[in-house]
Amino acid sequence: MTSKKVAVIGAGVMGLATAYYLSKSGYEVTVLESEKDIGGMAVSFDFDGIDIERFYHFHCTSDYDYFEMLEELGLSDKLHWKSTSMGFWFNNKLQPWGNPIALLKFRGLGLIAKFRYGLHAFSSVKRNKYDDLDKMESTSWIKKWVGKEAWDKLWSNLFSLKFYEYSDKLSAAWIWSRIRRIGRSRYNLFKEKLGYLEGGSKPLIMGMADTIINNKGHIYSNSLVKKVLKNSNGTYSLDIDLTKSIAYSKDSPVLSDTNFDFVVSTIPLPYIPSIFNFINKEAHEKFAKTINIGVVCIIVKLSKALTNNFWLNTNDPDMDIPGIIEYSNLNPCNGEHIVYVPYYMPTTTSIYNDSDDIYKAKIKNYFKKINPELQDSDFKNIVISRYKCAQPICGPEYLKTIPQIKIDGENVFIADTSYYYPEDRGVSEGIKIAKTIKGLIDAEAK
Repeated sequence: MTSKKVAVIGAGVMGLATAYYLSKSGYEVTVLESEKDIGGMAVSFDFDGIDIERFYHFHCTSDYDYFEMLEELGLSDKLHWKSTSMGFWFNNKLQPWGNPIALLKFRGLGLIAKFRYGLHAFSSVKRNKYDDLDKMESTSWIKKWVGKEAWDKLWSNLFSLKFYEYSDKLSAAWIWSRIRRIGRSRYNLFKEKLGYLEGGSKPLIMGMADTIINNKGHIYSNSLVKKVLKNSNGTYSLDIDLTKSIAYSKDSPVLSDTNFDFVVSTIPLPYIPSIFNFINKEAHEKFAKTINIGVVCIIVKLSKALTNNFWLNTNDPDMDIPGIIEYSNLNPCNGEHIVYVPYYMPTTTSIYNDSDDIYKAKIKNYFKKINPELQDSDFKNIVISRYKCAQPICGPEYLKTIPQIKIDGENVFIADTSYYYPEDRGVSEGIKIAKTIKGLIDAEAK
């Protein structure tokens, strides 16, 4: 047990999980979140009587750290698995997708292109090592395997509408890990297997937060950390905007002592250079070069289903989206029909700041094209959320471009979803990195 004081900046999954593990080991933990609600990209809100996440999450059979956390919190019985399906909107037709039979029957793709696409998917799912892929650029890797026809019809639109000018600057290992994770989460070759937690991520977020409080930790939202300063005695003080600070627990004192032995930051890396001025030059420069794109996420409540798929890839010149997530085809959502449409893009892109009305009009048109039975009256509600740093851009040999989690010469530990590499963003990966951070702090606290 230790009485060392730790500040954790950011109350997303990784930040809360880090504080959770540290508080269980006796550290005096204070979590600081700039937003009003805790949870980060797993935050929930009341969508006309349904607690739902602003940014959707699902779970795969390989999410072991997530399963372990659910077990510790007594939530394992709230995790449910379902056989989901995938579709593809192509050439103005809704077609099955995501299994060998669907690929063979797919209209609009030649036989050789189908074979090459299937071989690439199969080899990616079976592959375990990624050392060679780490050095490769993703579009070149995919084109080499699938050929021009399959690239143009099945992949190109997805890349250009999600990564924009970064489409040809991504690590092949990073894209491979996405294919493998979904490809391995199956009942069998023909049936996908995905999981959801009753209540979304809210029970997980609340469970970790309650444990932190029960272990005498503190959580403050609406508490923006403006600067972290190093004191002469080797500790750290935080300059925090506390004018609207909210304590998660009514028993937490007004935050006044802002001196800490250790500082953990889990906020997006592009924010780090302005907050941590004292870290070594090499680390500071690496953080300054990181790239993160934003997301405009539209959540639609319908009176009837859009399709029978959870995933729907889209390739339509009249649609500026790479895909649609019909979440209620995974999670029943109390009988409501809930659909997510995530627009990932650099925040410098002009459409990022388009009005909500523009997005709503586009989505209605797209949905009515996919399912002509939908009428304006079937759109019960549409909510739009924006997040400026939603997706890191991970190029070849990405881990060489970012500092180690522990900053040299400091008791400062910095990580965000970039450190999941080659894995993509996910709740389980955030919990896994939290364990790593806790182990690094333990080593320094001895």
